[in-house]
Amino acid sequence: MKFKLWLEFEEVDFGDWNKENEFTNIHVDLSDGRHYGINVWTYKFLETSINYDIKNGKNLNGLYLIPPDLFVKELSRECIEKTISALLKKGNLEQVLNPSIMSE
Repeated sequence: MKFKLWLEFEEVDFGDWNKENEFTNIHVDLSDGRHYGINVWTYKFLETSINYDIKNGKNLNGLYLIPPDLFVKELSRECIEKTISALLKKGNLEQVLNPSIMSE
């Protein structure tokens, strides 16, 4: 299925950007009119987020963490396009991802 991809990191200059240890928002527009807003983290950012919570006393000092909708190896257009394409081959995004994503 064809889709259009909007990537927050291509639109906003974050300065000190580390594509392997960050998070971002993306929008996926499908050719059938469905639209998804997806929160994406890298694998390394999971550890960064846990350590932040421990240091700052958030989420019971890192006892738990509410995950994003999707984890990827790196935040690059190539990685995310391949990922979304593979997920769409498995089924509808609202069925294969975290149920917090929105479809209209």
